[in-house]
Amino acid sequence: MSSRTVQNVVVLMGGPSAEREVSLSSGRECASALRAEGFTVTELDAGADVVERLKALAPDVVFNALHGRWGEDGCIQGVLEWLAIPYTHSGILASSTAIDKERTKALYRAHGLPVVASQLAPREEIEARHVMPPPYVVKPYNEGSSVGIYIVNKDANTPPKLAEDAAEVLMVEAFAPGRELTCSVMGGKAMGVTELLTDGWYDYHAKYAPEGGARHICPAELPEEITAAIRDHSERAHAALGCRGVSRTDFRWDDTAGLAGLVLLETNTQPGMTPTSLTPEHAGLVGMSFGQLCRWMVEDASCGR
Repeated sequence: MSSRTVQNVVVLMGGPSAEREVSLSSGRECASALRAEGFTVTELDAGADVVERLKALAPDVVFNALHGRWGEDGCIQGVLEWLAIPYTHSGILASSTAIDKERTKALYRAHGLPVVASQLAPREEIEARHVMPPPYVVKPYNEGSSVGIYIVNKDANTPPKLAEDAAEVLMVEAFAPGRELTCSVMGGKAMGVTELLTDGWYDYHAKYAPEGGARHICPAELPEEITAAIRDHSERAHAALGCRGVSRTDFRWDDTAGLAGLVLLETNTQPGMTPTSLTPEHAGLVGMSFGQLCRWMVEDASCGR
């Protein structure tokens, strides 16, 4: 889609998911950048009246800055397809597949991409016994941003006690030791690799705190073989899931095991676009400013994604 035909952009943000605050931050940043690029921008907090609001606004493009359930799981994508409004990021199928971590891993395996063992289990079973030998991780299988994660250490004698509001079914995944790495893909091509350094787990606070969060090494200081593998795996994951626009795939690498120590964790079809986010950082490695990245995403927008 040519930028000459796009004047009015609605930035969808907020919404009802557990990642609402991050989405609001992403949306505000993207709206500001798009205004600076010359677009007329309306910020829309996605509530129960989102269909009526979109019909009334009649934008040329929707910039989807929603995160988590309803926003990046195929739901809002279906609404936008029905309304025939071009939108950014991935379409219905890729979004609904990637938000489900267990389905994503099954697809990774089918395409020869390395992952650790995992399974879905009822919360009652997880709290009653060790579903797999420790160490392992318990987390929602359909949320992002490291929301609601429990790490069960190797020497744990008892299974984890989960929060009262934990989902009825959760993912149990073998703990992958090593360095935290991530790579963004734009239009099917890897942009760059970042290593994330934290004092503990790369959780919600580490991702989004303006101070005391994760430290980024970008580009990551890695052996050429590992950098090349991460870029290749990220592009293959993007293609296997059928992603469009921008995606970001997260990895763990056990540097004591060489290439065999590299595993994929998940692919995010709508990476964060906040001041501390990774994908804008990766865009900088290929010479794109934040505004240029947002413009590219608007110009890439379409239906039938």
